Amino acid sequence: MSRLSPGAVRQRQDWLAAATGAAASASRLLSALPARGRTVHHVADRDVKIEADARLDQRVIAYLSRRSAWPILTEESGEVATSATAGRYQWIIDPLDGSVNHARGLPFSAVSIALWRGESPVLGVVHDLNRREVFTGIVGVGAWLNGQSIRTSRVRRVDQAILCSGLPIATNFSRASLGAFVRDAQRFQKVRLLGSAALSLAYVACGRADVYREQNIKVWDVAAGVAVVKAAGGAVSVSPGRGGYARMVTASCAGLKVGVTGAGDRS
Repeated sequence: MSRLSPGAVRQRQDWLAAATGAAASASRLLSALPARGRTVHHVADRDVKIEADARLDQRVIAYLSRRSAWPILTEESGEVATSATAGRYQWIIDPLDGSVNHARGLPFSAVSIALWRGESPVLGVVHDLNRREVFTGIVGVGAWLNGQSIRTSRVRRVDQAILCSGLPIATNFSRASLGAFVRDAQRFQKVRLLGSAALSLAYVACGRADVYREQNIKVWDVAAGVAVVKAAGGAVSVSPGRGGYARMVTASCAGLKVGVTGAGDRS
C-alpha cells in the first residue's frame, strides 16, 4: 500500500509518464538509425562509446527538458543545467545501457531513466531495446512490466538464488580481486553477467533473478533499476564507490540476506 498522499502519487505518475515517453522516443530513434549508429567512435579504459549513445542522449534530454525543470545527469553529457539546478530532484539517465552489446548484436541493452531525490530513488524506467518489455516503478506505489504489477521473487536461501553481476570499467582485474569475486559468486546457485546493469536489476524486480550486485558501478547504470527493484518490494543498498558517480550496489528480493561482500574494487 502506498505511503504517499493521493496528490503525491498523481505527481509521480506524471513524472513516470514523462520518463516512459522519453525512453520510448529514444527507442524509436534507435530503430530508425542506420547501421553506423553501431559504429564505435571512442574507447577509453574499456569504456566503449558508439554513435547511438550521443544521439539517444540528446533525444532524452530534449524530451525531459520540455516536460520538467529538474536538473539532469547523463552518462554522455554529465550534469545538464536547467532552471531547477538547485532543486531537490534529479533525472539520472543512461540513454543506452549495454552499448557494446548493442554494437555487437547481443540482445541485452536498454534505455535507463530515473528520478532521484538526493541519494534516494523515486521512480525508474528500464526500456528493453530488444524485446517489447518496459519495466517501470514508483517507490512507495508499485512496479510494473508492460503495465502488469510485478514483485521480487520469494527465494530465501542464497544457495538457491540467481545472482546478476558484472565487471565495470573500474574493476581491479588482479588475481586477488577476481578470486574474491569467484568465492562470493560460488555461494549462489547460478551467476549471470548480462552486460546491462539496468536489465539485470529489472530482472530482479520481476523475479527472473534474485540478486544484483556490482561494485564501483556508475550511478546512471543502476539508478532506474534500483528504483524499480525498490518499488517491487526488494531490498536495496547503495553507497558511495571510488571515483565520481561510482556506487556500491546490492539489490535483492525481500527476505534474502546476501550481505555486502564481493569483489571488483580498484586498488
